[in-house]
Amino acid sequence: MNYERHVERLKLEVEDLKEKRRAVILAHNYQSQEVQDIADFVGDSLELAIKAMDADAEVIVFAGVSFMAEVAAILNEDKTILHPARNAGCPLADFLDVETVKRFRGEYPDAPLVLYVNSNADTKMYADYIVTSASALKLISKLEDDTVLFGPDRNLASYVEKRIEKKIIPVPSDGYCYVHEQLISCNHIKRARDGHPNACLLVHPEVSPQAQELADYIGSTSQMLRAIGRFNADEFLLGTEEGHTYRAKTLYPEKEIYPVNPEAVCVDMKKITLENIKKSLETMKPRVIIKKKVGEKVKEILDRSLRLIY
Repeated sequence: MNYERHVERLKLEVEDLKEKRRAVILAHNYQSQEVQDIADFVGDSLELAIKAMDADAEVIVFAGVSFMAEVAAILNEDKTILHPARNAGCPLADFLDVETVKRFRGEYPDAPLVLYVNSNADTKMYADYIVTSASALKLISKLEDDTVLFGPDRNLASYVEKRIEKKIIPVPSDGYCYVHEQLISCNHIKRARDGHPNACLLVHPEVSPQAQELADYIGSTSQMLRAIGRFNADEFLLGTEEGHTYRAKTLYPEKEIYPVNPEAVCVDMKKITLENIKKSLETMKPRVIIKKKVGEKVKEILDRSLRLIY
């Protein structure tokens, strides 16, 4: 059986299982084409977790990395949350552990701790606020404090600090996303622009500050998508994980859209496949279980953060 026929057969089997289990599939923008195509919703991490709250379903299959599935489970206690590849973690989130949080809290006892949603649940529960790349600047600008602890992404911390009159202390000092920092460097951008000199360059704030300086626009994955629709341009370069280009092309087929680096692949995101989605729906495993104390605390912080943003 050729690959295309194999994929189509898997999609049909997954659709049958979705109906049987009363399930919906949520896929992050960085997922493979096949997974995005089978998903009921495609978007960024928090956006998807909130979508799940309104979904008419008993089961949520989260096609993303572990911290995303955790957030979905925290916000949807009444639903079964399946994460088809429990080893699909996030190296950025793993830069920050509880001991590091406590150490910085001790060194800066009066500074609020703002954590990026790209962090693990056991560290989120020590935060004062939780933000996305889209909301970080807005929330932190509303805080009265002159000094703010922010983790775990140092590049997003730098992005925020350059735009407001506050001192942003990265927690830890060396946290970064390898896809954005190492695979979307200034050299990658320069090569991409040599090939597409008239393209509008959009980058994620997780890229290095030097790479950010080269961009026409800096924003989250959802902000990038909206920007493509607003900007008076026919050609775009996307400085983020390569899977986002497929999502953008799906929404804007009339535009010419290219990844800055087609090899900027999040290995963990791509651990989610049609095969393990199917297996997950068949076995109803692996299920994401969050300790009650952790879930209640993180939900409280998320609610407080969303109230401040909106």
